[in-house]
Amino acid sequence: MAGYFVHESSYIDEDVKIGEGTKIWHFCHVQKGAQIGKNCSLGQNVNIANNVKIGNRVKIQNNVSVYEGVELEDYVFCGPSMVFTNDLTPRSKYPKGSAAYIRTLVKYGATIGANATIVCGHTIGRWAMIASGAVVTKDVPDYALMVGVPARQIGWVCECGIPLKQGFKCKSCHREYRLNNDKLEEA
Repeated sequence: MAGYFVHESSYIDEDVKIGEGTKIWHFCHVQKGAQIGKNCSLGQNVNIANNVKIGNRVKIQNNVSVYEGVELEDYVFCGPSMVFTNDLTPRSKYPKGSAAYIRTLVKYGATIGANATIVCGHTIGRWAMIASGAVVTKDVPDYALMVGVPARQIGWVCECGIPLKQGFKCKSCHREYRLNNDKLEEA
């Protein structure tokens, strides 16, 4: 017993690590050297490229490709059809190979909305929220709420996902925050 579920239509290459309780649904491909943590969910048509590292309890919705050079920490949420890149100047005629891929890190608890694009070479901070359709072209602070093309910060979000208003106290879960040198931190 493997301790995880893989739908019969999916392909799992050799030399892959998959954590207990993880579910990999229809038409997925997990490539050589990938590591997927415990209790993750990969929706339909998800591709996990070579050597990608995914933490625990990560949810990747339908039609997402996590390319080599991308790392997802624990509790990351990737919305349907969102996009990661790993090369700023791709050319079919002049392939660079994996040594030239640019690293992207999505930190603990961050959410990336449906159809958003994350341009490689950036870090998405802890508990940040990237709105659907946004295009991230720079690093994103912890708890930042990012919208638009290119993505710009319009506010802050609580760990529970609710946008924070005046006073930096969540109306839903009642967590309190404070700004310290333009960085939000829990009080």
